Amino acid sequence: MLILGCLIVLAALFLLVKRYEARMVLVCAGIVMCLASGAPMKALDAFAKGMGSGMISSACSSMGFALAMRFTGCDKHLINALAKLLLKVNWLLIPGVIFGTYAVNVALPSAAGTAAAAGAIFIPILMGAGVHPAMAAAAVKCGTYGSMLNPGLAHNPFVAKIAGVNVMDVIAFHYKANIASLLVGAVVLTAIAYFLKENKGHVVEGLELDTEFKVNPLYALMPVVPIAILILGATKMVPMFKMGVAQAMVIGAILTCIVTRTNPAALTKSFFDGMGKAYGDIIGIILAAGVFVAGMNAMGLVKAFIAAMTNNPSIVKICASVGPFLLGLITGSGDAATFAFNEAVTPHAADFGMSIVQMGSMATLGGTLGRTMSPIAGATIIVAGIAGISPMEVTRRNAIPMVFAMIIGMMFLAF
Repeated sequence: MLILGCLIVLAALFLLVKRYEARMVLVCAGIVMCLASGAPMKALDAFAKGMGSGMISSACSSMGFALAMRFTGCDKHLINALAKLLLKVNWLLIPGVIFGTYAVNVALPSAAGTAAAAGAIFIPILMGAGVHPAMAAAAVKCGTYGSMLNPGLAHNPFVAKIAGVNVMDVIAFHYKANIASLLVGAVVLTAIAYFLKENKGHVVEGLELDTEFKVNPLYALMPVVPIAILILGATKMVPMFKMGVAQAMVIGAILTCIVTRTNPAALTKSFFDGMGKAYGDIIGIILAAGVFVAGMNAMGLVKAFIAAMTNNPSIVKICASVGPFLLGLITGSGDAATFAFNEAVTPHAADFGMSIVQMGSMATLGGTLGRTMSPIAGATIIVAGIAGISPMEVTRRNAIPMVFAMIIGMMFLAF
């Protein structure tokens, strides 16, 4: 049974690498494993249970707010405001773009969405300043994991639910590791740019920055309103702001509607369209991962894996970080691997001398960094397309920075 289960899991991983639809692969693999074990209803029960997941409100409201920001153009004002600041200090262009993209991704927790919005502004700026197109794309891609600091990122409430803590407690635990990994990644990528002489001197014909765009400071502030509310409330600096993610996102959308004077009906439609997209994309993967884990449980794989780690506790921290990292790299998505690991193994963290929040954070950071250097990730393909280069060129430049970022980030989380 264990051998058959391993073969099914390997087949699923192969199909994910071949870029078959992730939800289809995970659901089908989970159902097949449950059927093979003689317990077909376990797969369907896991699916039904996931549909009532407590993280739905956080993930869906966050994506709804992100789409509302795109609809009103506030995300463009934020990006242009950051871009104009960067142009004043040329030697900080590459690390500045990394930090700027990271900041945008904190407010708008979608790697592909951030890559499209930030890349459309930052990549032409870097290329216009003489930075090699591949390096310009790599700089934007390097900053697309700021979403880990957003309470609306599905992984944060997922780990919080397992641990029985507040979502802001999870972020408070891993934010230092996340920022440390960002600093290391930015320094290493900048050093590579200087070593390869890709930081200046590359001329791109006809590339000009749109200097006509006028940034409205109030519009630029709107995307960060919910984050500010949640942080001020969680830190008790403003006790009345203590609220859930969904409430903060709705308040942010209402304020945006007032400030931008957008048609309320149109903004509401945009917000709910985003919520629907989140359920289909994010919650869909969570549901699929749950079915997959149910299949592994039915086959006894999870129990065997946990037993192996129990007998060899020294490898658990490596498994929690390197496993999701490698799967994120080869599949282009850190979500499926991270959700599967956090649902199957993280609840047993205490058996390995770790806290649930610690193990869950390691898996989340590992999967996120693996996806950040993956050549088949949606965000990679987007930035490569904007720069007019191959996605593999982005990965070649981001590989070393992301490996160093993972090592440093895991050191912070492990000790």
